[in-house]
Amino acid sequence: MTLPVWEQRFRAPTVRFPAWARHAPDRLALASDESGTWQVYAWDRAAGRTRRVTDDPIGVADGACTPDGESVVWFHDSTGDEVGHWLIEPFDDQAGTTAGRRRLAPGVGDAWSAGLALGENLVVVGTSDDDGFAVHVSRGGGEATVLHRHPDTVEVAGLSHDATLLCLLHAEHGDAIHLAARVVDPVGGDVVGEQWDGPGLGLTAAGWAPVAGDQRLALVHEREGRDRPAVWDLATGERRDLAIDLPGDVGVVDWWPDASALLLEHDHEGRHRLWRFDLATETLEPVIHEVGTISGAAVRPDGEVWLRVSSGAVPPTVQTAGGVEVCAPEADRSPGGVTYEPWWFTDPATSFGNATDADFGPEAGTPAGPAGPTALHGFIAVPPGPGPHPTLMLVHGGPNWAYTDAFSPEVQAWVDHGVAVAMVNYRGSTGYGTTFRDALIGDPGFPEVADVVAGVDSVVAAGIADPARVAVSGGSWGGYVSLLAVGLHPDRWAAAVAVVPVGDYVAAFADESPGLQEYDRSLFGGSPDEVGDLYRERSPLTYVDRVKSPVLVIAGDNDSRCPIRQVLNYVEALEDGGGEVELVRFDAGHGSMVVDQRVAHMAAELAFVLPRLGLAASSG
Repeated sequence: MTLPVWEQRFRAPTVRFPAWARHAPDRLALASDESGTWQVYAWDRAAGRTRRVTDDPIGVADGACTPDGESVVWFHDSTGDEVGHWLIEPFDDQAGTTAGRRRLAPGVGDAWSAGLALGENLVVVGTSDDDGFAVHVSRGGGEATVLHRHPDTVEVAGLSHDATLLCLLHAEHGDAIHLAARVVDPVGGDVVGEQWDGPGLGLTAAGWAPVAGDQRLALVHEREGRDRPAVWDLATGERRDLAIDLPGDVGVVDWWPDASALLLEHDHEGRHRLWRFDLATETLEPVIHEVGTISGAAVRPDGEVWLRVSSGAVPPTVQTAGGVEVCAPEADRSPGGVTYEPWWFTDPATSFGNATDADFGPEAGTPAGPAGPTALHGFIAVPPGPGPHPTLMLVHGGPNWAYTDAFSPEVQAWVDHGVAVAMVNYRGSTGYGTTFRDALIGDPGFPEVADVVAGVDSVVAAGIADPARVAVSGGSWGGYVSLLAVGLHPDRWAAAVAVVPVGDYVAAFADESPGLQEYDRSLFGGSPDEVGDLYRERSPLTYVDRVKSPVLVIAGDNDSRCPIRQVLNYVEALEDGGGEVELVRFDAGHGSMVVDQRVAHMAAELAFVLPRLGLAASSG
């Protein structure tokens, strides 16, 4: 029997962007779901041979090669709670056994991961647990020792080419949202250099120069109110902020092999473009490639650029900048879908001076000024035929993330069934400047809901949406916003779906991972013990007695980001108040990497929402 097209998209295998060994670039590690679950594979490109390395029931999202290409490493988490350890196995284990498999850093107990760095004879592992954050170093495969420990966020951000310098990102100044950079000696821990741009400004490490003896580290800074690249030379202590005359955010993806240039990614209005920046001449040269969303890119040793790219209508492929596909599963390709249309509108109920003419296209109308309405951007996917259509407001997670022009089987499944999908990049989203992104600090929850509701008004006014047939859905932070929306604006929604959401924020804080607790302290301005009134005011549980629409909740039993206890608190409160709620639980964590489970969840969403939008139940 032929599967419905929406299900074909979910089941068509795909691969993530591969990671090659520094000194053996034809040996690569990549993740694929072709087995029905995301697993890590070892790809010997020269020999034309691929073998599956992992067989974890819950799946493995990513892997890497050691610099010499002799081994593959990955993070093993047996339940989905993201607590685990790093494993290593010989790359060329053609016997298909696990006899050579071992812990990458002996002596490091199971914990949440806080980064990994691989050197020639050195491994650095970052961890977090209830006691805080730690950096462990293992030399020559021996027992790991603790290099650094701190109660606030610390992340391992990479070893220099010769493994003599280690970059750490940290929040020792008390802000887990805007991190500072520190470079230390990975053996003794002595501090070599520090970079902190001050309160409210973050730094990201973007890779060391790939040349022996070169001590330059690429950074991404926020001094100009947007992501911008910099180069920090640890040999001299000099930091050079690069002048890039492009609108939107610009980050560093990679170095050219001779360290003469940087590969930059330009994010503007939800689409990505790659550029080559020559460090000597300070000139930009475009890398010609398909335009859409780039979910991985790097420069090969011969200077060729590889990237993973998709768009709303076109499924992802790993290809050269010239468009030649370089790796793909041996299976039927995913059907395409409808094209995303860019969408600009304003939230007239708020005032937020951030956007400029450079941030939004002419379709935006008048951008926001110091006293103007908030200018917002997103994408719409519309089914064939005249409107108004039943419409789904799809709310992204994060909150520091954004919808881009990227392929989504979920979006296309709704469109297949006659539902328009509107994707709002609410205040807090990335890609529109740091002031816009940081608008939620001290004020989470309410701005996102206001922007989603303004989005409903926009698509209704445009004749796209039928106001009586609008649903709201989201995952993670998007699930939190969806539950908050049905409580704050109970008359706007025909149905709601919340996937791995926050429903009871006070209980969520108590049960979530240490990294998320640090983030929430920075977002809210403290813990529930310190600012409890704000946590309760911004918790969906507070408004559960106002909910009128039917709600579907999908939650993972082992989720350490949006833990199950607080989800059950919300569901039980909604039931006790006479609300209509359906709960789907699954045995994993913050989402599923098993294809069958993802299909089942999508089918449950369609079966729940479509009849409430006046549409026939899903086929298949």
